[in-house]
Amino acid sequence: MRELHVSEITENIREMCIEANHFLTRDMDAAMKNAVDTEQSGLGKKILLQLQDNLKIAGEEMIPICQDTGMAVFFIEIGQEVHLTGGDFTEAVNEGVRRGYEEGYLRKSVVRDPLIRENTKDNTPAVIHTEIVPGDQVKITIAPKGFGSENMSRIFMLKPADGIEGVKNAILTAVKDAGPNACPPMVVGVGIGGTFEKCAILAKKALTRSVDSHSEIPYVRELEEEMLEKINRLGIGPGGLGGTTTALAVNINTYPTHIAGLPVAVNICCHVNRHAVRVI
Repeated sequence: MRELHVSEITENIREMCIEANHFLTRDMDAAMKNAVDTEQSGLGKKILLQLQDNLKIAGEEMIPICQDTGMAVFFIEIGQEVHLTGGDFTEAVNEGVRRGYEEGYLRKSVVRDPLIRENTKDNTPAVIHTEIVPGDQVKITIAPKGFGSENMSRIFMLKPADGIEGVKNAILTAVKDAGPNACPPMVVGVGIGGTFEKCAILAKKALTRSVDSHSEIPYVRELEEEMLEKINRLGIGPGGLGGTTTALAVNINTYPTHIAGLPVAVNICCHVNRHAVRVI
C-alpha cells in the first residue's frame, strides 16, 4: 500500500490550473497550426492567424489564453493500492483550485448558488469525477470549461430505432445550433450510451483525448472521421465567419446502454480545448 499525502494533490492541481489556462497541449497546438495551412477561406485563415497571435502573446506574457478561465473540471483515477493521508480528498482538490486561480490571477467564475448568484471569489468548488482503478498511482486530468461552449452542449434521448443516422443527426444539430457561439474551430466531444448522466460524462471526457487520436472501435473511428468532414462542410468556419475549419476533431466515447434507450450527449469545446494531465 502506497501512502500519498493529499498536499501533493493540492500542489499538482495548483500548478495544473495555471498550466492549462496559459498553454495549449501539444496536440491542440499542432492542430491549430495545421488549420492555418488547410483553411480555404481567406477570412477564415486570417482569423486563425489572429488566434495564433493570441496564443503566442498568452504564452510569452503569462496571460490566460481565454478570458473565461472556466469552471475547473477534474477526472481523477485513484489506484486502489493508494492510501490518501493528511486530510480530506475533496478539500485538497478544491484547495489546489483556490491557490491556482488566485496565484495565477485567473478569473473567478463560480457562483455559490445557481439562482442567488453570489461569486465564491476563488473559483471553487470544482467538478470532480473520480474512478478507482488498479495500481498505486493517481492520475489527474484537469479540463477548465468556459461556458461560451458549455452552454452550446446538448443531450438527446434517442430511441434505439433512430440508430446511427439518428446519432449523426444529433451531432450535426448540436453543432449547427451552436454556430459561432462556441468560439470555433471547436472540438466536439460525443458520448453514446449509458444513461442520461453517463453519456454527458462520456462526452466531457472525450474532450480530453488527444485530437490526433481515434477510437479503437472501427465503426466509431469511421463515425468520428465522417462527422468531422460533415461538420467542416457546414461553413461556420473560424470565429463563425465562414470557412472550412469549423471543428478540429470529433472525439466519441461509447458505453453499454439499456435495451430501450440510445442516449447521446454532445459536449462542445472552443478552439483552446484546455486540459492537462499528470500522474503522481
